[in-house]
Amino acid sequence: MNIFVVMKRTFDTEEKLTIQKGVIEEEGAEFIINPYDEYAIEEAIQLKDAHGGEVCVITVGGEDAEKELRTALAMGADKAVLVNIEDDIDDGDEYTTAKVLVQFFKENEFDIILGGNVAIDGGSGQVGPRIAELLDIPYVTTITKLEINGESVLIERDVEGDIEIIKTSLPVLVTAQQGLNEPRYPSLPGIMKAKKKPLNELELDDLELDEDDVQAKTKVVDVYLPPIKAAGKVLEGEMDEQVKELVNLLQKEAKVI
Repeated sequence: MNIFVVMKRTFDTEEKLTIQKGVIEEEGAEFIINPYDEYAIEEAIQLKDAHGGEVCVITVGGEDAEKELRTALAMGADKAVLVNIEDDIDDGDEYTTAKVLVQFFKENEFDIILGGNVAIDGGSGQVGPRIAELLDIPYVTTITKLEINGESVLIERDVEGDIEIIKTSLPVLVTAQQGLNEPRYPSLPGIMKAKKKPLNELELDDLELDEDDVQAKTKVVDVYLPPIKAAGKVLEGEMDEQVKELVNLLQKEAKVI
């Protein structure tokens, strides 16, 4: 089985981020595998263990993404591919990423493509569905269970508090949601093996693409932190006094009654 995982390198939102002139400062920032993509990598490895085949993790970005690809290899992926567009595209978007990946998949046989439901930095959830549409294959998002029997695929997906069961067939693209599995940590032997696993680097020319083919269709106008909220007020005194004060504040300050 040819199993591919689309991975993104994202900011670690658990660490401090600095914004200057509407742009997140990359210098000094920490980067990680997009957490939802970790579920996809884990599921891909489990599929390989159950059905055989090979797991390839692919990302679109710059050379810095090699660290996250090596982490995926240490988790258990067999090989990795970096499509380096750093020298060709200044500001790509979901359209850019999807076009590049689709061109790659057109030149490589695949049975299933997995990815994270969303990226924690952008949160658009567009790349997976865009890839599937351009490849003209079925896709299911936010999956929480995946079973493959021959060419038949049975999927459970999260639908806001309920479960939807879908039956489809290979080839298929799915995007992973929390609850699908528990991603493993790279082991020391896995880290050592990852250093010897193949990590291939491609550029747009290798995929017979040029800059005009993948130019972004959207532009980020501004990035900013949410406004700092004022501290809440603590009412004191007897209960009837607190109630009167609360009503007064709701009328005159909050103006909600």
